[in-house]
Amino acid sequence: MENVALFQLGMDLEAQVEEGVMDAAEPRSTTQKEDVNSNAVAAVKTDDRLDHFIERQGVRCAGAHLIIDLYDAERLDDLPYIEETLRSCVDEAGATLLHIHLHPFEPTGVSGVAVLAESHISVHTWPEAGYAAFDVFMCGDAKPERCVDVLREAFRPGRTAVSELLRGKEVA
Repeated sequence: MENVALFQLGMDLEAQVEEGVMDAAEPRSTTQKEDVNSNAVAAVKTDDRLDHFIERQGVRCAGAHLIIDLYDAERLDDLPYIEETLRSCVDEAGATLLHIHLHPFEPTGVSGVAVLAESHISVHTWPEAGYAAFDVFMCGDAKPERCVDVLREAFRPGRTAVSELLRGKEVA
């Protein structure tokens, strides 16, 4: 079971080849060919490499990384609610959840990550200040921008700040 999970994360590729699960001549990737859709974000196959690079705003990149700051937000110390919200983000974005790990702090606060086949969503909260910091990084056909509305609805912030970084723009 551990090998399967590691393989899904792309971390046990050598062991899979050695055990004869994969043909050593295949590209060392756990990704699958994606259907290219009409959206601005599409999976790209380049140089016989199967990857989940996307095109966004006319730029080929590894993925979109949203930095989302919530100010004057609610329920930032409610661990089950935060987990439910992360699951909603994953569903709305069309991503694939592999694992969620959340850690509560004493006296307040939560830190954690939802590990996705498409990358991750991380969170760190400061309930005493009404502040939460989310990182949403996704590649492939996932739509990380859909997480912004989910987070706004869930935590009812007085103000939201969103920045977008296009990761891996310089990869050949």
